[in-house]
Amino acid sequence: MDTSLALRRAFGKFATGVAVVTTSGPDDAPYGLTINSFSSVSLTPPLVLWSLTNKSPNLEVFRNASHFAINILASQQREICNQFASPIDDRFAGVDWFRGVNDLPVIRNTIATFECRRTQMVDAGDHVVFFGEVKECEQSDLEPLVFFAGQFGTTQSAL
Repeated sequence: MDTSLALRRAFGKFATGVAVVTTSGPDDAPYGLTINSFSSVSLTPPLVLWSLTNKSPNLEVFRNASHFAINILASQQREICNQFASPIDDRFAGVDWFRGVNDLPVIRNTIATFECRRTQMVDAGDHVVFFGEVKECEQSDLEPLVFFAGQFGTTQSAL
């Protein structure tokens, strides 16, 4: 078996939430993409991280952005997940969103949102890791969208 395929399958055995990271580009247009590489880092100061492949066509937008928002998707937002993971021109088409802190695009009806000031970027293998200080956060009691072994589910379906 190909080592990279085996590693990818093994990584997939870690159940994760699904998020869309968003920012505003230099033209003030909203940019966003689906990620599952989100993690909390620290409470004091409040820090989070996420990573993006060096191959992403959105890499330079996020490298140049001083702020970003992490939108943790609810179970009913699978279509949003797929839309932001696709190579379409306007990923925000038909999505209910608003401008938050620092004019960041924020998706409505998520289970949590973290609006952040980028504090650090670290080149790590074939990815860039973005660290951000949380400036604003919101949360709800909706059911999360979960990704495990290449499949979507919920915490209820995992029980």
